[in-house]
Amino acid sequence: MTRIICLANSWKRGNRCIAGIHTIKGNWVRVISNLPDGGIPKEMRLIDGQEPALLDVIDIPFATQTREDFEFERENVSILPGEWRRMQKIPPGYLLKYSSKDVSILHNDERYIPLSYLQALPLEKRQTLQLVKAIEFSVHSINCRNENRQKWEGKLITEYGKELTATITDPVFVRRLELGYRPQQPCLITVSLSMPWQPEDWEKEENPCWKLIAGVIELSQG
Repeated sequence: MTRIICLANSWKRGNRCIAGIHTIKGNWVRVISNLPDGGIPKEMRLIDGQEPALLDVIDIPFATQTREDFEFERENVSILPGEWRRMQKIPPGYLLKYSSKDVSILHNDERYIPLSYLQALPLEKRQTLQLVKAIEFSVHSINCRNENRQKWEGKLITEYGKELTATITDPVFVRRLELGYRPQQPCLITVSLSMPWQPEDWEKEENPCWKLIAGVIELSQG
């Protein structure tokens, strides 16, 4: 079993992306299954019938050697069959020591990173998860073309003055937004990279991995 602080339980093509900080090593871990995109289905991730929540400390059975990085995700660790266990919940302020000291939000100032750029980096530099302290955070909804639903975007400003606008993929936070809630500042935000995906109107040669707001934790929470 490996113990992590859950910092993301976000949508991933019908399943979920589960990621967090290793409680002993302090490094990022993204849990992946043997599905083509590594997503974690419901029957594998529920703990006593409930979803892993942000700030939960959870034990997960990990494989020690097998891993699929999809040629750009260095944080991935494969899971083994077995029961997940929820051990405790930590206060938001405890995470401040894990917030990134990097000026940029995942490598650059754009909404995406070209896959080729990530693949050109040494493995240890291929960062695809980051915990960012946002001193300002605002949200807005936008209509999805060809879909009868809305999606939410967030705009964050870091203590270093960097800005990012990205799609919110945190289901719990999105539900709160749909019910009329609006976030308070400051927040700790898990920024994650998507699998490579080109919109229909994409005209550039590069294959983009999009930055996503995969988890939102308000520092006033709890």
